[in-house]
Amino acid sequence: MSDKQLEQITLGGGCFWCVEAVYQDLMGVEKVVSGYTAGDVPNPTYQQVCTGMTNHNEVIQVTFDPSVISFNDLIEIFWRVHDPTTLNRQGNDVGTQYRSGIYYHNDEQRAIAEQSKAETDASDLWSNPIVTEIEPLDVFYPAENYHQNYFNDNPNQPYCRVVIDPKVRKFKKAYQDKLK
Repeated sequence: MSDKQLEQITLGGGCFWCVEAVYQDLMGVEKVVSGYTAGDVPNPTYQQVCTGMTNHNEVIQVTFDPSVISFNDLIEIFWRVHDPTTLNRQGNDVGTQYRSGIYYHNDEQRAIAEQSKAETDASDLWSNPIVTEIEPLDVFYPAENYHQNYFNDNPNQPYCRVVIDPKVRKFKKAYQDKLK
């Protein structure tokens, strides 16, 4: 039995495979689960979410040890591993299911996320305004099993090689000191 006090945050930054692949490699991250939130249909399937008609967002739910990696660090990384300035789009992935979102689990996370968004928006990190929604987490639905650990289980799949691998390489180079 562990006496670690773990926390969770739920993040949407485009295709959940891309964001999951980045957060899995961070020290202090205990678990990353791909799933759906912020929609209108209970227990949606991937096929339903892909239509864009359920209003769900593809997200990851990160379970982390705040004594190893802070919520602030997780949010700082979030702003840098996807484009938070494009509404309902990440690269060639287009639709409401790919929107940028932070779904907080408590008021402290909300305050930190809002402050971080304002500071990042005021910085020169992005030339366009950040459109990331910051909302309370209502319900999280884990995605189907074949979506979990997708990049690591399917490294030769074309989407993984062309889209995810370059993003993961860039992330690992920038955050070497935070990797497992």
